[in-house]
Amino acid sequence: MPETFSIEFSNGLTAKALYSQANADLTLTLKQLGLSSPRPVIVVVGGASKLSPVDRQRLRSLFLTVLAALAESLNACVVDGGTDAGVMQMMGEARSQMGGTFPLIGVTCVGLATLPNQPPPAEDACALEPYHTHFILVPGSQWGDESAWMAQIGSVLSGGLPSVTILINGGEITWKDAAQSVEAQRPIVAIAGSGRTADILVAALNGTVKDERASALVDSGLLQAVDLDKPKALDRVLKQIVATGSGASSLNL
Repeated sequence: MPETFSIEFSNGLTAKALYSQANADLTLTLKQLGLSSPRPVIVVVGGASKLSPVDRQRLRSLFLTVLAALAESLNACVVDGGTDAGVMQMMGEARSQMGGTFPLIGVTCVGLATLPNQPPPAEDACALEPYHTHFILVPGSQWGDESAWMAQIGSVLSGGLPSVTILINGGEITWKDAAQSVEAQRPIVAIAGSGRTADILVAALNGTVKDERASALVDSGLLQAVDLDKPKALDRVLKQIVATGSGASSLNL
C-alpha cells in the first residue's frame, strides 16, 4: 500500500498526497488520505491553460460565490485535475479567498505533475495548484489519463450520495471528462456562456448544433445547462442535485 506524504508549497500551505497504483482500492486510498465518505461531491472540469484572461474574469464570481460557497455549506468534497491552471486554479483561489474548509482534491497524472522544488517530469508538465488540500497522483503521462480516475474517485467519495459534474469552458480533454461522468451516471451541468466545449454542449441541448460527441451526452439525459450570468439559478440547480439528489430540467437558461 503506497504511503501518504506531504507536499509543501511556497505559500506555506501543505497538502496531503499519495501515489496511487493501477487497480488500487480507492476506498482504502481515500481513507489513507483521511477523506471520509459518503459525502456530497462536486467534480469540476473544463478549461485549463487555454482559458483566456477575459474568461477568467467573467468566471471568477461563479467560483467564489457559487461553487466554493456551496461546497462549504454542504460539507462537500470538490474533485478536479489539481494543476495550477484554468478552472482548477480558480477553484483553489476561491477556496482560499473565502477561508473554506471543504476538501479540495486534485487528481493528477504522475507523469505530468510538477511538485514543488522538483524538475518537471515532462515538457508539458504543470505545477500543482497550491490551495488544494489533497492530491492523488495517478498513473499516466498524457492529459486525459486522469479522467477515469476523477470520475471513479468522485463515485467512491459520494458513496451513493448525490454528486454532480460542473463543466466550464474546456477543450478536448473536457469531452473525455464529460463522457466519464456519464459512464459514472453523474449529472453534468454545463455553464452556458463560458465558451468552447461548454457552449457546444449547450447548443446541442438547444438543438442548434449537430455534434456526435455532444449528441451522445445529450441523449444520456444527464446533461443540463445554466447560464453563466444567472448565478442564483446555478446555485438553485446545484442545491437541487447535490442536496436532494433530484435533477433539474434539461435547460435552465
